[in-house]
Amino acid sequence: MADIEKRGLFSRLFKGSERPVTPETDTQDADPAAEVLATEAPATQTLEPAGPADVATDAAVEIPAAEEAAAAPLVTDAALPQVVDEAIAEALEADPPSGRVVTDDTDAEPAEDATGNETPESEKRSWFQRLKQGLSRSSSALSDNITGVFRKRKLDDAALEELEDILIQADLGVETAMAITERLAEGRYDKEISGEEVKAVLAEEVEKVLAPVALPLDLDSGHKPHVVLMVGVNGTGKTTTIGKLAAKLTSEGKTVMMAAGDTFRAAAVEQLKIWGARTGSTVVSRDTGADAAGLAFEALQHAVRDGVDVLLIDTAGRLQNRAELMAELEKVVRVIKKQMPDAPHTVLLTLDATTGQNAVQQVEIFGRTAGVTGLVMTKLDGTARGGILVAIAAKFGLPVHFIGVGEGINDLEPFSASDFAKAIVGGTE
Repeated sequence: MADIEKRGLFSRLFKGSERPVTPETDTQDADPAAEVLATEAPATQTLEPAGPADVATDAAVEIPAAEEAAAAPLVTDAALPQVVDEAIAEALEADPPSGRVVTDDTDAEPAEDATGNETPESEKRSWFQRLKQGLSRSSSALSDNITGVFRKRKLDDAALEELEDILIQADLGVETAMAITERLAEGRYDKEISGEEVKAVLAEEVEKVLAPVALPLDLDSGHKPHVVLMVGVNGTGKTTTIGKLAAKLTSEGKTVMMAAGDTFRAAAVEQLKIWGARTGSTVVSRDTGADAAGLAFEALQHAVRDGVDVLLIDTAGRLQNRAELMAELEKVVRVIKKQMPDAPHTVLLTLDATTGQNAVQQVEIFGRTAGVTGLVMTKLDGTARGGILVAIAAKFGLPVHFIGVGEGINDLEPFSASDFAKAIVGGTE
């Protein structure tokens, strides 16, 4: 987190905070039609379910549940062999694999149970209980610091300044911190106040900031398909989020197609194939290293032809300060628009809560490059910096559709401002 100049409360009320400035990179727009024609040979034009097959992978990657991935409806570059060793099939049936993806790829998405099932213990807990547990590191740090400052103490300038520093250190943002301290001072200045009173006001103010952005993902049934593009930096959980989203949508009766646009990682492609088998969704894929824009274009062609409800397009992780990678993402968007001018209809930016203030810059640059329409915050269970979601909501006002507090299929849930506000201060339902 960037160092913040320490000054008095009232001087800070009238001095705006600095925002990160990232120079824009000029890119020359190519003709989208030419870009499509320049891509590699199209994938096979059949969407018939592939039979069981051996899938070749890198030596460092062990693909779980091969029989499950093979059962998914796939579009691939070449027909796969249709013969399976009966002895292997019997062994898999008798002693199924653990369902874990093992890889030494540092950018790989977190592995999870291939069945997507929760443990019995987590099934018994409500979503709020899991959210509170996931945010425990954030809430403990915040609660302990507030209790330490407000222990039989009058609310004076020094106390307000300490509180403001605590909130800024918790990544809630300068503007939110100032708003909370102002609200707290109203009618309470120079009076004794407890830590519990401070936390109650904090929860109220956080909910006020988050309530306008806590919006469900709205899929327009008038679009066939509704195109969702998933973007973000490396390791934020894009591929896993797409799989979980596919599971939610198919459980609602929607037909889903997934495009394995992270063509740099074989593990990402195989991960989507497993989700495809699990959800009964078609997966469009190409060989590792293939052109991502060409894949997105072909996937959209197939989705339009088959009349699917939703097309989920995965993309490779890319650092927001790499101009050439961001230009590649712009190309994906242009090529999609070539075929369907109003698509992508939804662009979801997946943010890793552990990155803290760096997530602010990610929203700025991905928003400018890909036209982000909504956010998904993941890994809130692995950080004490969950307050960054409040800062992002206050600054950008982008809808927050989902948050994740674990790797299980039910650990991605629609965002609730009230639940989050209570959980981050250690409150109860």
